[in-house]
Amino acid sequence: MLSGLPPYMPVDSSSQTGPSTGPRRLFFDSHMHTPLCKHAEGHPVEYAAEGWEAGLKGIIMTCHSPMPNGFSHRVRMDPADFDRYVELVAEGAGRAPDGFEVRLGLESDFFPGMEEWLADLHRQADFHYILGSVHWHIPEYLDAFWTGDIFAFRQQYFWHLAESAECGLFDCLSHPDLIKNAAPESWDFEEMRPVIIEALDRIARTGVAMELNTSGLYKANPEMNPGPQMLALMAERDIPVVIGSDSHIPRRVGDLFLAALGALENAGYENVSYFENRRRLDLPIDTVRESLMTFDSQFA
Repeated sequence: MLSGLPPYMPVDSSSQTGPSTGPRRLFFDSHMHTPLCKHAEGHPVEYAAEGWEAGLKGIIMTCHSPMPNGFSHRVRMDPADFDRYVELVAEGAGRAPDGFEVRLGLESDFFPGMEEWLADLHRQADFHYILGSVHWHIPEYLDAFWTGDIFAFRQQYFWHLAESAECGLFDCLSHPDLIKNAAPESWDFEEMRPVIIEALDRIARTGVAMELNTSGLYKANPEMNPGPQMLALMAERDIPVVIGSDSHIPRRVGDLFLAALGALENAGYENVSYFENRRRLDLPIDTVRESLMTFDSQFA
């Protein structure tokens, strides 16, 4: 196991001051991409502008990491583009609205055998946040783990999700029930419940956060990732949650965040999290909701 993650830092929301007049911006959208991954649109400046309109304090860019030897190269930045990615995020930060933060993050794939390569990559820049993903649908994953047995494939996915937390590389696990979009017509949460509980017990012991990804509502199985049943199991285990839109186009920044906050409350959560300098910060859900509703014109 690689070195552990830094401890979380509770946030005193009274210290989150904004301009001397008007309400405070408090929260971040912590998952979005750039065109370098070859399937997203828009400059970080455009994502920042949308985040400002949504009432956010900032955004964390988390484009798909490079991987070695052409691994999944069609849907991620090339290794040669990594420095350009860091520059793009810096450009976004430099041109963002006054007081709005654009932070550097990364979405890296967990895949057995890649751990040391990723550990080195994560040392190449000053990241605020590293998302770990198990992308079951990429050709390399299917070639390695698909045997024709859908239950076994789903089980393997959740075991890898737990391993991704245990390896110590990631701050948070993205879209953690993405596998429900594999043969969605046959997805049965109750059938998978024992496997999911085993994985969540392992994840809870690590202290790694998990993501509530609002883009799930646009996928084949149209509910957030994770869905309400898994989210409730996460709450029972006190696994912290970060909200991300998984935006591949700027207009989705902050999309469905109020619905996500409601889903967290329904599952039993009182706080929601984001990251700064690889440390987790927690805010009360009520406080975040009030801030977003104050600024977001669609709810004015």
